[in-house]
Amino acid sequence: MSPANEPRQSKAERTAAAREKAREIREAQLKKDKRNKLLIGWGIVAAVVAIIVIVALVVTSNIKNNAPVADEGPTPANGNIHGGVTLLANNHVARTDPATVKLSDLPAAPATPPSPVTAPGAEAEAGKPVKVVLYVDFICPVCKNFETQYNETLTKLRNDGKITVEYRPLGFLDSRSTTNYSSRAAAAAACVVNESPEKYSDFFDQLYAKQPAEGSAGLSDAELKKMATDVGAKSIDQCVDDKTFRPWIKHTTQEAAVIGVTGTPTVFVEGKQWGVGDSAQTPFDQYLQAAVDAKK
Repeated sequence: MSPANEPRQSKAERTAAAREKAREIREAQLKKDKRNKLLIGWGIVAAVVAIIVIVALVVTSNIKNNAPVADEGPTPANGNIHGGVTLLANNHVARTDPATVKLSDLPAAPATPPSPVTAPGAEAEAGKPVKVVLYVDFICPVCKNFETQYNETLTKLRNDGKITVEYRPLGFLDSRSTTNYSSRAAAAAACVVNESPEKYSDFFDQLYAKQPAEGSAGLSDAELKKMATDVGAKSIDQCVDDKTFRPWIKHTTQEAAVIGVTGTPTVFVEGKQWGVGDSAQTPFDQYLQAAVDAKK
């Protein structure tokens, strides 16, 4: 039957049909609202779980990073008992004998730091290249500026066989990060020199190229591990996770305080501290060149 021939609905039937349609629309909307509430509810639950997981990871990481460090531990291969790694020509590293450092072997720091400071193992040696020893911190912006300004000079003189450059990284500025970054970065560098000494210089340079801001968390252990891999070093994952060389960094930092190092960079050329006394007004490159010329 065509619509034209269908019997016309009464007013009551039309009203009932409209009410039924309205009911169906309301039920559909209620079901939709219910689904949306469930989705929102589960979304909130998922977000809360994600936040809890992130917080747990951060807390766990902070606990790990700030856990007590042993007072005794090994030096890395190619690292000396004073915390130094010596770079020779073409990024070769001076070899050292295995040793163990103990915090208990160090005397107490003096009440008044001496000036100038005398650093152990930094003394000039007859018949050998000029010895440059630098106490540095990997989160120290002044250290980065020093490297930016003088690294080319140091590298050229080193490759010419006229100097050796010994870096002694410290944990002085651990308080300037929330994760003891200074010590962690220094220990990661120790892991690199232990596993891949030929990559130490590249890793050292990258730590300054990617230096985090003071007051930040710094690079994570995972980022430090990746950085080592990126420069071509063997894996340092286990070394970093085990904090193998954190005691060595702790010892170096304490020894630096004992001898009177109060800031970074603190630089020695042939055992004499640059930047104090007669050298206070002499640019470092000129001071270094004078020492090289005097040894000819």
